[in-house]
Amino acid sequence: MAITAKQVKELRERTGAGVMDAKKALVEVDGDMDKAIEYLHDKGMAKAAKKADRVAAEGLTGVYVAGNVAAITEINSETDFVSQNEKFVNLVKDVTKTIAEGKPANAEEASELKMEDGKTLSQAFVDATATIGEKIVLRRFALEKKNDDQEFGAYQHNGGQIGVITVLEGADAATAKHLAMHIAAMKPKVISPDELDDDFITEQLALMNHKIDQDNESRALVHKKPLPHLVYGSAKQLTDDVLAKAKEDIKAELKEEGKPEKIWDRIIPGKMQRFIDDNTQVDKQFAVLSQDYIMDDSKTVGEFLKDKGAKLVSFTRYEVGEGIEKKQEDFAAEVREQMK
Repeated sequence: MAITAKQVKELRERTGAGVMDAKKALVEVDGDMDKAIEYLHDKGMAKAAKKADRVAAEGLTGVYVAGNVAAITEINSETDFVSQNEKFVNLVKDVTKTIAEGKPANAEEASELKMEDGKTLSQAFVDATATIGEKIVLRRFALEKKNDDQEFGAYQHNGGQIGVITVLEGADAATAKHLAMHIAAMKPKVISPDELDDDFITEQLALMNHKIDQDNESRALVHKKPLPHLVYGSAKQLTDDVLAKAKEDIKAELKEEGKPEKIWDRIIPGKMQRFIDDNTQVDKQFAVLSQDYIMDDSKTVGEFLKDKGAKLVSFTRYEVGEGIEKKQEDFAAEVREQMK
């Protein structure tokens, strides 16, 4: 049976397949359009299965707001070249929109959602893997919800390498977006220091002190005074007893320096604040309310929101590939292997 250009065009529009793949599928099934679609899908599943063990650590985040629900996704490809492909970019947009509108509870539910073209998400990823030629996967997604009195802040950085959604109460859309931009840049893990696990604080404090040791090695080479170790890392550790002792230590220091006792009250608050700042570095790195606000570092994010009469309810931040161990390519070894 002769296959017409019109049939090939229709099959391509319905499946996204290449010209030669569409024509071959139609030839194989004697021009039956439904069977050709099934043929291409089966072929795509076979291709996807072959690529299942490959590492997909590149890609894009997607952000989409649908009324009082916002979705954020991370969709991965094997190379950053493919992540700039128009088909891939459109897939990310369509999948994120489908998830925002479908509100799935888990990955299994998400895979069965239908997109505007009638395909399920599961089918869309099989077809994308077959058409684009790389492993394409939905790595993760999250839904943020708000009420009518709250605002979403949606922001994507570096072409979608980082995506953020914030939910703020008592704030306008601009404030919510500005905070999303801050979170994109500063990588907080939690809202408040109270949410940080004690073991996590201890671990991060040890890492910070290790970095100080490395810096002190360099300082010693140029005869600079070594930096002291951090004793505490979070406001959670600064108990009343700890703060009382710090204040007594400051008084002893002022006395030793010969400062008149009548001016101590003017000096102590500043030194106490310095003590607190020095000993809450884990908070400043990982708790957004404790971080210096990136657009005005004279205040913390917590102080910025207080000035605005706003409260951060929740946030989600995705960065492409975070936590994935990427394959280390050895180009020379690859060439040697091909020459064999």
